[in-house]
Amino acid sequence: MNLPFQPPLEPMLAKLARAIPEGDGWLYEPKWDGFRCIVFRDGDRLELISRKLRPLGRYFPELMTPLVAALPDRCVVDGEIVVADTSGSGLDFDALLQRIHPAESRINRLAAETPAAYVAFDLLALGDRSLLDEPMAVRRAALLEAVAANDVVHVTPATTERATAEDWFHRFEGAGLDGVVAKPLTGTYQPGKRVLAKIKHQRTADCAVAGYRIHKDGQGVGSLLLGLFDADGDMHSVGVAASFSVARRAELLAELEPRTHDALDGHPWRTWAEPDGDTAGAATSGGSRWNAGKDLSFVPIRMGLVAEVSFGQLEGRRFRHGVGFLRWRPDRTPESCTYDQLDVAEPVSFDDFVTG
Repeated sequence: MNLPFQPPLEPMLAKLARAIPEGDGWLYEPKWDGFRCIVFRDGDRLELISRKLRPLGRYFPELMTPLVAALPDRCVVDGEIVVADTSGSGLDFDALLQRIHPAESRINRLAAETPAAYVAFDLLALGDRSLLDEPMAVRRAALLEAVAANDVVHVTPATTERATAEDWFHRFEGAGLDGVVAKPLTGTYQPGKRVLAKIKHQRTADCAVAGYRIHKDGQGVGSLLLGLFDADGDMHSVGVAASFSVARRAELLAELEPRTHDALDGHPWRTWAEPDGDTAGAATSGGSRWNAGKDLSFVPIRMGLVAEVSFGQLEGRRFRHGVGFLRWRPDRTPESCTYDQLDVAEPVSFDDFVTG
């Protein structure tokens, strides 16, 4: 490619902040919840590179023609690939995950059924000129001038007004957005560095603990399986709490060992947990959405434990990601852990928020 710099390029990153920063020196944007993607275009050659520096183009063929139509002939653009929910209620991260698949026929089918969109939020090079050392304010102005948005390619909304950012933070949650990103207006683009601020939604919930999985290193508890009860009294998997320290993983294994005896007596997921159980049900009851080949087995424990956990978003009937264990709740029973404790934002369609 005949560009000021060649792919791959590490994207600039953000570190977590507790509140939206104040002052006149910030540009605020919605925090998109998709696949980070830097697009390199040099004439007819187009490369889509992920945050982990892997090619993404083959998984999103429907983006190629719209990107060529929207972008300058030679440029590098930073942004996010997202999929809008077919029901009109914001973003569908599960549908996005389904696109990472080896079968071209499956990818093409999903490209037609759940087409992706690209949201641009930074311009890193234009023609022979690198913009990495230009301030954010200059790059934003150049992005708005360079990108001819269409039905598939969008430029993210942005504002310098903190009040508007606060409104987006609360209103756009119903669209599946992850919060707000704050960028210094005078800041340059620093690949791989956490120089931005991200402000994410954080809530807590009390969940029944149905079992655990051993950590991938084979030592201690890697994650706790969490459940919530619906109005009919059925317990559904809502995800896992993980990210325990090495010492805590060993402690949890010792704490939970007594509860592994006679664990399946009256267990809500007994059918799934038994060796000859319904393994197909694992995908809906408590399996991994992130890796179709992941071992779905778990160690069931006798029901009775309740954990308070922190989470950011609820997508469908499951926590999205970033679930953290806070403490045990001996004052609660598993049956009292129901969906109605959750504060769920009102749905917002993709078209309503893509323009701010």
